[in-house]
Amino acid sequence: MKLTRILAALGALTVVLLLLFAGFTYWAQDEEPSPFIVAAASPYASEAGAEILRAGGSAVDAAIAVQAVLSLVEPESSGLAGGAFMLHFNAAQDDLTAYDGRETAPKGASPDLFLDENGEPLPFLDAMISGRSVGTPGVVKMLWLAHREHGKLEWARLFQPAIKLAEEGFQVAPKLAEAIARDPVLMQMPVAQDYFYRRENDGGRVPYGEGETLTNPAYAATLKLIAEKGWQGFYEGPVAEEIVAAVQNAPARPGTLTLEDLAAYEAKKREPICAPYRTYRVCSMPPPTSGGLTALQILGILENFDLRGMEPMSLTAVHFIAEAEKLAYADRDKYIGDPDFVDVPVEAMLDTGYLKSRADQIDASLSMGKAVAGQLKDERAFNWGLNQPVDKPSTSHFSIIDSDGNVVSMTTTIEGPFGSHLMAGGMMLNNQLTDFSFSPEEDGRPVANAVAAGKRPRSSMTPVIVFDEDGAFHAAVGSPGGSRIIGYVTQTLIAVIDWNMGMKEAISQPRFLDRNGALEIEADTVLVTIAPQLEQLGHKVEIKPLMSGLHGILVTPHGLAGGADPRRDGNVVSELR
Repeated sequence: MKLTRILAALGALTVVLLLLFAGFTYWAQDEEPSPFIVAAASPYASEAGAEILRAGGSAVDAAIAVQAVLSLVEPESSGLAGGAFMLHFNAAQDDLTAYDGRETAPKGASPDLFLDENGEPLPFLDAMISGRSVGTPGVVKMLWLAHREHGKLEWARLFQPAIKLAEEGFQVAPKLAEAIARDPVLMQMPVAQDYFYRRENDGGRVPYGEGETLTNPAYAATLKLIAEKGWQGFYEGPVAEEIVAAVQNAPARPGTLTLEDLAAYEAKKREPICAPYRTYRVCSMPPPTSGGLTALQILGILENFDLRGMEPMSLTAVHFIAEAEKLAYADRDKYIGDPDFVDVPVEAMLDTGYLKSRADQIDASLSMGKAVAGQLKDERAFNWGLNQPVDKPSTSHFSIIDSDGNVVSMTTTIEGPFGSHLMAGGMMLNNQLTDFSFSPEEDGRPVANAVAAGKRPRSSMTPVIVFDEDGAFHAAVGSPGGSRIIGYVTQTLIAVIDWNMGMKEAISQPRFLDRNGALEIEADTVLVTIAPQLEQLGHKVEIKPLMSGLHGILVTPHGLAGGADPRRDGNVVSELR
């Protein structure tokens, strides 16, 4: 009898255990992963961000991991020795913050930085590949500031993916291989020639090609210092000393960057600029980038036209968008600079009445040709000369949303492909100072974007976050591309908002833009077929490759969706409910 009761009890216990186990198994199988998206310019970088998010990190945590990896695997475009702008949306607090990590000119910089002995602007390559072009890097300080406010994981943890890749190696992507192969001077540069080129038995050098493995122990050592010491690991000590030595001992036109310049650098929080477009609110970075303000001007001008009634990529749509771009780019060249040094008339430039007056200059049947800057109702704006920029498009953008709904839209750059071509601490040093106007005056008037010690050069970076009519997050997007960034991003926003495209479709559409010169049309696309008609409207058409690198996130009726530009090597990593 006792044995029977014992067996019965054991049977009951077994049933209970089985039920518990079954219940646990059912719950585990049904548990849905935390929703997140990382869209970045390299699968290595996207996966690093995803790894951090899976570990419970925030969007800012993931951004730090993504940037650290991009510095390694996409050194032609961005890096920790460059600059960046980050928009961050805190979902719980319904708060949008703009973080400015733009480089600054050293204390020794003067308005004639890029003038020759006769007072004439230097050829761009002479200015770019030199110590003079290197600005005080801002990325690390900016990321540190954002992490202090929005980070969840330990700072050091965020660099582990990049350290592992730097030590164990990564495969050279097609874009990097092409950039190395076509660069005219990289092989002659100290340090860089030993990193990007393999020495043959005969003493010659061969560029590393697509799919070959690169390691970067010097960069791993830099990351370990940053991981251990925080921002001090970059702006003080051996890494800072190596950066300064590379700049001051550059083979051509040594620069004046000092340890004091590095120690004095400050990342800044700025107020984002936002404006309505249709039923949405579009937000971006304020100056010193011209990107946000110019994109909002383009949209504000187009607000006066029914783009929804125009077919995407149609002759009419391309004409009206191009004309609006001409007008906004004209204002950009006159009025925008570092707001800590010049008064930028932001409110006047976004005034709806002013933008309506600019829209009234658009003729549906004829291009205006070269647009002139508008006359603002702001006395501060009248005395500026026109900026004379020269840019070589590179840069990178990534968009991230974490499981709490926090969003990062971040554009990051070292300026031209491979920046200044100087290398220190396993990193390419930026040539960001060439984003200043080479000429400090125009017709006797000062240029808003002239060089000055401690000043941030004007940028074109345009990270964007869009909110719907209820104030909820709707989209995040941005792109590389030099001054073309503005057109790439604006065209994508129009596709999403006016033409109801998904993010992937909007990013993949053929590119066109007008920077107040020629109307550039992407080669080998359907747009080429309407080039003759555009010329009949008075446009000067140029057909060429347009290498956008858009990465975005969109809220759709079916949930979140990400998109990566097929023109580059990026991808989207997501785990969604």
